[in-house]
Amino acid sequence: MSDCLFCRIARKEISANVVYEDESVLAFHDINPQAPVHVVIIPKAHTDTMNTAAPEVYPSLFAAVSTVAEKLGIRESGYRVVINCGANSGMMVSHLHLHLLGGKKLSNTLC
Repeated sequence: MSDCLFCRIARKEISANVVYEDESVLAFHDINPQAPVHVVIIPKAHTDTMNTAAPEVYPSLFAAVSTVAEKLGIRESGYRVVINCGANSGMMVSHLHLHLLGGKKLSNTLC
């Protein structure tokens, strides 16, 4: 999708503070972090939500979570992964993405 914010970041039309990239996934620091470590992990190919994603998308996304957590030093201390799906979830960009949060003890208010 040409006007999708995350597609534009994946195509390098908009700069981002990238922490991980492979052929199918891009991970970058969130511009409005909710924790000391807050990274957004996206598939490079556009898909709106979990409901429309091809099943083969998920292994690379979840592998990236562990890799990024290790790279940023939060793998052992713990982290949270959040996936919003649809307008009522608070999803702000219609492109499947995971939020990786950590770097401090997170509250239990969500889970």
